[in-house]
Amino acid sequence: QVQLVESGGGFVQPGGSLRLSCAASESTFDFVTMGWYRQAPGKQRELVAYIDRGASAVYARLVKDRFFISRNNAKNIVYLQMNSLKPEDTAVYYCYAERDWGTRDYWGPGTQVTVSS
Repeated sequence: QVQLVESGGGFVQPGGSLRLSCAASESTFDFVTMGWYRQAPGKQRELVAYIDRGASAVYARLVKDRFFISRNNAKNIVYLQMNSLKPEDTAVYYCYAERDWGTRDYWGPGTQVTVSS
């Protein structure tokens, strides 16, 4: 069973930055995409960004040009660099991995990000 473990969440003031990490128990090359979703209280889970096996990235409109996803294949880790954070970015952030497009096979337990003054 594949395990994904997120880290790097926390409390930050508006305008600040955080870097989330998602460590996978097997090679990131085994997955056609890996990425991040988030879920704020009372809202549906929404896609934040994903990166494919070829390192091409896709971002949600609300985070484009502020968030950057990358992967370290040697360490089996996917990162989400979050800059210029806003209170509306407050959510639990979940890492996922999938072996085929759209299957979203595996999920991490989530890490809380709180943006507040």
